[in-house]
Amino acid sequence: MPAAYPLPSDLSPVTVANTASLLRIIALALISGAAIASRLFAVINFESIIHEFDPWFNYRATKVLASQGFYEFWNWFDPTAWYPLGRVVGGTIYPGLMATSGVIYNLLHALNLPVDIRNVCVLLAPGFSALTAWATYMFTKEMKDESAGLLAAAFIGIVPGYISRSVAGSYDNEAIAIFLLMFTFFAWIKALKQGSAFWGTITAVFYFYMVAAWGGYAFITNMIPLHALVLLLMGRFTGRLYVAYSSWYAIGTLSSMQVPFVGFQPVRTSEHMAALGVFGLLQIVAFGQLVRAHVSSKQFQELLLAAVISLGLIGFFGIVGLTYKGWIAPWTGRFYSLWDTGYAKKYIPIIASVSEHQPTAWPSFFMDLHFLIFLFPAGVVMCFRTLRDEHIFVIIYAVVASYFAGVMVRLMLTLTPVVCVSAAVALSSLMDTYLDPTEPSVEDDKSESSNTPSTGTSASRPATPATSKKTKKNKEKEKEKEASASAGSVLSELVSNVTSSAVAAKSATTAERGVFGMDTRLVVLLNSLGLLLFFVVHCTWVTSNAYSSPSVVLSSTSSDGGKNLIDDFREAYHWLRQNTAEDAVVMSWWDYGYQIAGMADRPTLVDNNTWNNTHIATVGKAMSSPEDIAYPILRKHDVSYVLIIFGGLIGYSGDDINKFLWMVRIAQGVWPDEIQEPNYFNRGEYRVDSEASPAMRDSLMYKMSYYRFAELFGGQQPVDRVRGQHVPVQGPTLDYLEEAYTTENWIVRIYEVKKDDVLGRDLKIANAFNQGKKRKRTKPMSRRKAIGA
Repeated sequence: MPAAYPLPSDLSPVTVANTASLLRIIALALISGAAIASRLFAVINFESIIHEFDPWFNYRATKVLASQGFYEFWNWFDPTAWYPLGRVVGGTIYPGLMATSGVIYNLLHALNLPVDIRNVCVLLAPGFSALTAWATYMFTKEMKDESAGLLAAAFIGIVPGYISRSVAGSYDNEAIAIFLLMFTFFAWIKALKQGSAFWGTITAVFYFYMVAAWGGYAFITNMIPLHALVLLLMGRFTGRLYVAYSSWYAIGTLSSMQVPFVGFQPVRTSEHMAALGVFGLLQIVAFGQLVRAHVSSKQFQELLLAAVISLGLIGFFGIVGLTYKGWIAPWTGRFYSLWDTGYAKKYIPIIASVSEHQPTAWPSFFMDLHFLIFLFPAGVVMCFRTLRDEHIFVIIYAVVASYFAGVMVRLMLTLTPVVCVSAAVALSSLMDTYLDPTEPSVEDDKSESSNTPSTGTSASRPATPATSKKTKKNKEKEKEKEASASAGSVLSELVSNVTSSAVAAKSATTAERGVFGMDTRLVVLLNSLGLLLFFVVHCTWVTSNAYSSPSVVLSSTSSDGGKNLIDDFREAYHWLRQNTAEDAVVMSWWDYGYQIAGMADRPTLVDNNTWNNTHIATVGKAMSSPEDIAYPILRKHDVSYVLIIFGGLIGYSGDDINKFLWMVRIAQGVWPDEIQEPNYFNRGEYRVDSEASPAMRDSLMYKMSYYRFAELFGGQQPVDRVRGQHVPVQGPTLDYLEEAYTTENWIVRIYEVKKDDVLGRDLKIANAFNQGKKRKRTKPMSRRKAIGA
């Protein structure tokens, strides 16, 4: 066969195989290095620091584990959280992340490497990103081949959709969860293909690790049963499926129940019933196969029909009855919010208030996935070409993850792996086609077409020896049909023509395929390399500019291009740590609870655990109420300081004024008669200027935010740079709180709650007296006349 370019022919197959293996190992090592290096922008540009909000609690818990041991960590009661309730940490967390860091920390110290636990936590996510790339390679190799696996590993190593949750310092559960997700799916595919109880057990072990590490384990809990159910409905039940699923479900469910925070949920919640139902269905089908081997066909059909109907009714009414009795918990509000995007805003505002729970905007798909989003559908379509069991899994995964990623921004993380896998399959198939040096033969095609007799019903035949033999046989069959039919029969001629055209079409589909020449190959390959280059540039830019800011330390660019660091958060937390009593209770919105506990080491009313909606609503009520109503709430909860975030001076949009309506909505859910959201609008507009509503101007949040704000403008009209509105020159005053500390850029403001007046006066009256304002004279009380003797 002709070749577009020469290949060395003096190499043995063993040499080629060994060289290919070595190159794959080198490529995987380079991909792992790139995955780790691309996540270090935050450390290089700022410093080795824990990011965001939730990671600060994980870091505190890991410090307890590393310094005091596992059992102290497991029984740790945190009195600083949710004052005055506290928190039993061991029974309310997924301990997999902390346990992983603790094992690494102790292992390094056993090797006499004195690494600080903070650096272990900061670098854990980049380290596991390399393992994720390897797991994705193994998974994609099961779908197609090693070349597709390398592409998938390279994609997931640097794609922003995964980097956004795994940069250095992002010490959250997702740091290790995506590796566990991909390896669990890989082990499931291996167990299914081999029918191996060993691989089924490996799947169960990593599933247990996933359950201990991340609440998103429910995705695996429902994906594997859905795959098994689809295979069952497609008539693909085999002993391999039975062994793989039964070993995974039995061992995995029992293992997952050992995590205290999960407990008996796998057998008592609706989210886990699908896995149990498919497990029972597989037992029924397997038993049916066994009965079929010992019973006649007619008896089997009658027995099967009766068994399916009876067992289906028993199972349905059993689940309904157990749910009605409360033994099986119904679907949670978080589940309903995935199917109705407006459900959380109406009924669970605490969930809707989180920015990660908002629907995904279309530009986010391109920002997080770049050109992979265009290759993704092509890869899914290619899975239909062979449609093996593992390809069905990828198709189901793609459909389910695409829907959930559109519903919630956070779930873009679960879509990213299957996008990388599908895009790698598509691009690998394209590269295989255009890198193949073999060209289809042209001379045989011409000779075959010239030798074919020209008849009214003739068609050009492919130029291969096999097809030429087929055409001769077809001609002989046509002659036999014509001889057996009556002479001049039109029907016989029509049948012959249809038969010959069908054979020709079938032979055409099996003809050789290939690409002629180098020019077409170069055009396609250069375009592909160009897209890959743009992908690398895009990923690097997005990672360094959008996903590498620690959120605790902000940065801005000056007019001359220089970078200014804004360190107000740590400045405020350091002030709290150094200038307040150790038992001083700090009230803030729940977003900052973990950071206050982690950096300031002070008790907080609420934090990011959000398990007590009433406690959070109490803080929302205090923030949205007038000062004289909020003060008794603060005193009742022993609050010493109130911390707020204000970005009106420098334009920081993530401040509490922009979050204020969520405080109102959550408080309204508990006290609808006292707090009503429309009262904080003026003719339907949310304003903070002179046209702000009376309820807005009188609220504690508004007063704390704009207290002394006008002084910064030297008598000119103050401007809120976030809202773009002019604030009144005469700012609000405070009677029950006093300013304790305001950071350099006015982002964090801390107020101290005043103690009761020593003379028993109302603090507003006492404050007016101290300022020299006399109380208005009232009509004197009439004295009773003395009663004469």
